[in-house]
Amino acid sequence: MKIIFGLGNPGLQYANTRHNCGFLALDKLAYELNTEFGKKNEDNLIAAAMYENCRLILAKPQLYMNLSGFPLTRLCHYYKVDYHDILVVHDDLALPPTTLRFRRSGSDGGHNGMKSIIEQTGTNEINRLKIGIGPALYDAADYVTGRFSDEEIPLFAEAFTQAAEAVLCWVNDGIGEAMNKYNRRDVTEEE
Repeated sequence: MKIIFGLGNPGLQYANTRHNCGFLALDKLAYELNTEFGKKNEDNLIAAAMYENCRLILAKPQLYMNLSGFPLTRLCHYYKVDYHDILVVHDDLALPPTTLRFRRSGSDGGHNGMKSIIEQTGTNEINRLKIGIGPALYDAADYVTGRFSDEEIPLFAEAFTQAAEAVLCWVNDGIGEAMNKYNRRDVTEEE
């Protein structure tokens, strides 16, 4: 079993904002896996699916971003999943828009959701898939909680499709192969 944990903020006021890239990527993944979010477990909306004989739990925490570690740790205890079998999907202000970047461990990089996860799990060795949204064009807090521009919408739609593919690569082939395949400049560049 593996947990795919998408970061975002609950509530309509945050829907389709840059800071909710984790939620949006998981929505695309759920669609591709023919499942949907609906069940609630602790502080998470859950979708479950089978992929290549592996049970996947897709989770969108329903606490605010800076409290993301609490729902994740409760979910891991409930499903008895080791932290190495978790992939956290989140936005990253330090990466150019639509860039995908896997990391197997590291600091929070200034991301409050990852900061909470590292604090609550007691480890920074958690796989993550970052989706670039930077650089901030105005005040960072307003920028990340701002909605995508009309020009950004199709670019990020493609990024979320690529992110869903990348997650399935991680499930099948592990973090090393996923890094080799997806850690490139952005999803819109020619191969």
